[in-house]
Amino acid sequence: MPDESPEQRPWARFLALAALLGVPVSLAAFLFLAVLHELTHLVWATLPETLGLDGPPWWWPLPWLAVAGVLVGFAVRSLPGHGGHVPVEGLSLGLVPASHVPGVLLASLAGLPLGVVLGPEAPLLAIGAALALVLVRPWDARLEDPARRVLAVAGSAAALSVIFGSPVVGAVFVVEATAIAGVAGARLAAVILPSLAASGVGALVFTGLGSWTGLEVASLTLPDIDVPARPDLPDVLWTLPFGVAVAVLVRVVHRVGEAVARRAAARPFPAAVLGAVVVAVCAAAYALVTGRSPEEVTLSGQALLPALAADPAAWGVGALVALVVLKGVAYAVSLGTLRGGPIFPAVLLGAAAGVLAADLPGYGAVPALAAGMGAATAATLPFPVSSTVLVVMVLGSGATAMAPVVIVAVVVGYVTEQYLLRPRREARAAARAP
Repeated sequence: MPDESPEQRPWARFLALAALLGVPVSLAAFLFLAVLHELTHLVWATLPETLGLDGPPWWWPLPWLAVAGVLVGFAVRSLPGHGGHVPVEGLSLGLVPASHVPGVLLASLAGLPLGVVLGPEAPLLAIGAALALVLVRPWDARLEDPARRVLAVAGSAAALSVIFGSPVVGAVFVVEATAIAGVAGARLAAVILPSLAASGVGALVFTGLGSWTGLEVASLTLPDIDVPARPDLPDVLWTLPFGVAVAVLVRVVHRVGEAVARRAAARPFPAAVLGAVVVAVCAAAYALVTGRSPEEVTLSGQALLPALAADPAAWGVGALVALVVLKGVAYAVSLGTLRGGPIFPAVLLGAAAGVLAADLPGYGAVPALAAGMGAATAATLPFPVSSTVLVVMVLGSGATAMAPVVIVAVVVGYVTEQYLLRPRREARAAARAP
């Protein structure tokens, strides 16, 4: 962040402007998620039922993902902003020109509902930031660049809070991102207070819209599950090696995604088409091997997560292994060639690994599930506090009891990724450099 801050302007007026931005940003986020939900339901539920099919057959992802690859490839190759940033690079906060929005919308609304294994959080961040800048354009002549950046971050935070179901998640994400970037003290308050105001107002509007319109939007939540009163000692002890294993799994997936992204950079259109076809093949193979729906491998995983948590016994060991392997491959390819957010599929992979780990002696199903989600999120995001808050929010009624397990898993996953795996990877990269 630059040294200047919006504190040079009347602070109350600036906060009011940030809070007001939460209203249109939440409207736009609600509309985006509602359209995304309706398109997903149309492709994976309504159309198979209309055709007299008992759910999507094994071949169902092939034509839809081929279409998705063409449309996403067009957005990446031909539209300003290249359909958004490459997902394997993570999430980013900052200025997004309005000219990038059409490409972001095309890539996300064409890819995500048709089966791309990514989440909606990255498009929402871009939409929130771009809309905030468009709406403050009448004040542009009086707004210094640091102030515009803060309002763009506030717009992103408001949009991010929508998909995670709480304004707290967006605010904590902004705090941690800006703190890691070296912002502190009064300058940190100058960023977080507008973001918190926009997130809070936006969450109120978003909640009201859901009740008023009756439209459904998907968010990352779990149903009420039977949570133990407290984790036992074996739950905590097993979480230590399990957290390392999940972090390594996620790191392997991301390394494959990074390699795919490097190869895709030169020819983004054919790479997007080929990547989408690979996702479809993984989903079809999963359906043929397990007899389950190919939909479980496609999409972000946010719809599958509640079913996995509510009835983990419905998946046999073979089906879970196939889910982790094939969705992991589809996720890696999507990270490098398509467009969307990286968090949701990682959470699902961690949860599936947790259900697998629940067979370990003395390891409870719910603690293992919570630990898997925590370690996977921390290995994906470089923000351990945000990862903890996100997983605790997702757990809902079981949050208090499982918080110690989540914290241990997040710490283990973060340390494994940042201090064990990353230095080795950077050393190998330096050795290969000319």
